Amino acid sequence: MSEENLYTFENEEYRRTYWHTCSHVLAQAIKRLWPEVKLAIGPSIDEGFYYDLDSPFAFTPEHMEKIEAEMRKICKEKLKLERFELPRPEALQFMEEKEEPYKVELINDLPADAHISFYKQGEFTDLCAGPHLDSTGRIKGNGIKLTACNAAYWRGDSNRQTLQRIYGIAFPKKEELDAYLERIEEAKRRDHRKLGKELGLFMMADEGPGFPFFLPKGMVLKNTLLDYWRQCHKRYGYVEIATPIILNQELWHRSGHWDHYKDNMYTTVIDGEDYAVKPMNCPGGMLVYKNEPHSYRDLPLRMAELGLVHRHEMSGALHGLFRVRCFTQDDAHIFMTPAQMKDEIKNVVQLFDEIYSTFGLTYQIELSTMPEDHMGDEKDWKFAEDTLQTAIEEMGKNFVINAGDGAFYGPKLDFHLADSLGRTWQCGTIQLDFQMPERFELEYIGEDGQKHRPVMIHRALLGSIERFIGVITEHFAGAFPAWLSPVQVKLLPVTDRAAEYADQTAARLDAAGYRVEVDGRNEKIGKKIREATLEKIPYMLVIGDKEAEAGTVSVRHRADGDLGVMSFDAFEAQLKEVVDSKACK
Repeated sequence: MSEENLYTFENEEYRRTYWHTCSHVLAQAIKRLWPEVKLAIGPSIDEGFYYDLDSPFAFTPEHMEKIEAEMRKICKEKLKLERFELPRPEALQFMEEKEEPYKVELINDLPADAHISFYKQGEFTDLCAGPHLDSTGRIKGNGIKLTACNAAYWRGDSNRQTLQRIYGIAFPKKEELDAYLERIEEAKRRDHRKLGKELGLFMMADEGPGFPFFLPKGMVLKNTLLDYWRQCHKRYGYVEIATPIILNQELWHRSGHWDHYKDNMYTTVIDGEDYAVKPMNCPGGMLVYKNEPHSYRDLPLRMAELGLVHRHEMSGALHGLFRVRCFTQDDAHIFMTPAQMKDEIKNVVQLFDEIYSTFGLTYQIELSTMPEDHMGDEKDWKFAEDTLQTAIEEMGKNFVINAGDGAFYGPKLDFHLADSLGRTWQCGTIQLDFQMPERFELEYIGEDGQKHRPVMIHRALLGSIERFIGVITEHFAGAFPAWLSPVQVKLLPVTDRAAEYADQTAARLDAAGYRVEVDGRNEKIGKKIREATLEKIPYMLVIGDKEAEAGTVSVRHRADGDLGVMSFDAFEAQLKEVVDSKACK
């Protein structure tokens, strides 16, 4: 980081310090306006800051305006932030006298040898470890915006007090704030829940919270995506398998998932025996491998699965297709010798590159290393981490280390996709695993005629298919590329006389394998074009008397507008080129 960028938002540490200080300004403003409000916690987050509050009234937009005005006033006062520490008894007495019960609880939960620190700015003091800016004057008041107020449980526990969480964002320049707010508005316009309803892709029902229903057009989209997935995997040497949704509990104990994941699993009893609904596909893949003996000549063995999995998510965490309770996981399990590990990692990354680029998605890579709660020998972990790192370095890929965030059975590469708004989504993952083959006693016969233990890669490319559909819905703002669009062409007859030719043209396109609809309603052509455009259909063919007589079509594109009159063959050739190339238009 250059010296000139040290105190700018280019520096993540400075950005978080700026936002953390903003949270204290937010709390100070609220305490000035309503001293009876009790303070909980107020950290910086990935985008901005928040403060959790226990208030006798609900915060309204009018309250938020008053808070913003008071925050701007505090910034103008240029209050110095001063850090000090107190022994535990004095710290407790200090917050008890201020009648801040949540702060008292936090102090009681700190380790006995903890340094209990506070930050003071003017008349306001808060329990905090810091760091902070040196003055509220460093914050530009016209760059502050409070963005939302939601319910939140104290310490994330649904059995505890329900608080109000006020979110905010702040930038050193108002222009940066304006650009951010415009991006947020654009994100709202692209919200996949809104577009999913408008475009008839999926629905949710009270009878199954967190369990999405795919509608006819949504199924066309999903199946087209999965067809492409299967084509790519076949070219990269994968075989496809399917494993049961329900397997006995003993299997999940053997895999280690029961010890690490049981709170997120659904269970049932069959014939007096305990079973679990699978939250992931891995153990089933182990059983498939064990079904027959293997030689080193069989390896690497790449087994892919589009498995329906179920996970018990908290109701408050459910969010459209992004967080659901059942989804299709596009897993693969690759069994190999240790010598094949590096090349297999490269092969997976090449597949990722091909598929992600098809959707115009770029990515960043995180290498997540051994967590505290892990299985297996540290030497195996070190070897696996080094192999992952060497493979991507040899491919010229940049990455960052995410220390201690590996899976409990092995280190991993996580692929964070960037969409058209610059937001990131963690979809792909490559996880090396020495532990699961050991637990399931997987074997292959080596060149030496002896039994050996294979190494395994767990790999998801799109991750949750449902979530990925949500991601690309927002990425494309519902205007899916022609190859993926549920309806690729809509024919719009201008008159009843042109209806027969429109139907004939639609039949020809349908026979050629394209997805076609005809809008035969007795409506003005302008209305038909507007509605087809709102439906985000790539191509509209306007069919009037002249087109019917000449055997032509008048072509409109949803983004490019009028493309002129063409022969049917010329239009079909253009459509074929766009669809076959999987162009992002």
